[in-house]
Amino acid sequence: MNLDIQDFDAVIFDMDGVLIDSEPLWKIAMEEVFSKLGSTLTKSDFQKTVGLRIDEVIHFWNLHENWGVTDESEVEEQIIAAMEKLIAENPFPLPGVIDTLDYLQSINLPIGLATSSSSRLIRVVVESLRIKSYFNFTHSAELEHYGKPHPAVYLSVAKKLIVYPEKCLVIEDSVNGIIAGKAAKMKVVCIPEKTHLVDPRIMLADFQFDTMSAFLETIR
Repeated sequence: MNLDIQDFDAVIFDMDGVLIDSEPLWKIAMEEVFSKLGSTLTKSDFQKTVGLRIDEVIHFWNLHENWGVTDESEVEEQIIAAMEKLIAENPFPLPGVIDTLDYLQSINLPIGLATSSSSRLIRVVVESLRIKSYFNFTHSAELEHYGKPHPAVYLSVAKKLIVYPEKCLVIEDSVNGIIAGKAAKMKVVCIPEKTHLVDPRIMLADFQFDTMSAFLETIR
């Protein structure tokens, strides 16, 4: 299947691992907070929950490691606060991101953002990277009943952009994100996050590129 950007009426980006190299930062924040709960998880263990909302990640490990935490929202607050600090200290877009956003804006293609991260983290990322002006709409799955791999967050962005889901192109890096985009009946580009283990299920994506720059070269 050839990728022709003219086939689409909007492009919707995931955030973590797509716009910013935040996956390592998530692992630092989670390992720091979880260790206080007696967790023995390492960064490699977090591969199992990549792409999920942080509340779902906390609930998953609370059950699997028997932390006995009754107020999971407090754990979530600690991780979000840690992430806000880490992102502000490391405000670097991934290679090719700015050029890609520039190009899409230059051809007047609406740009959306659909992420499992909280609205607070959307704000700190787009402001720290100075990319807020590129997006016609940004949306967090925390505002949906279900996070990825459920398609709700992508469908909400398409609706807000006033674009049919079938005319949206999604940019993702994780299997859960790919499944969410496909379930929304959108075409999905996968640019695998470099710290992830290679998961053969990324073949579910319609298109795959090693870098955002390679994606941009194709759509130009």
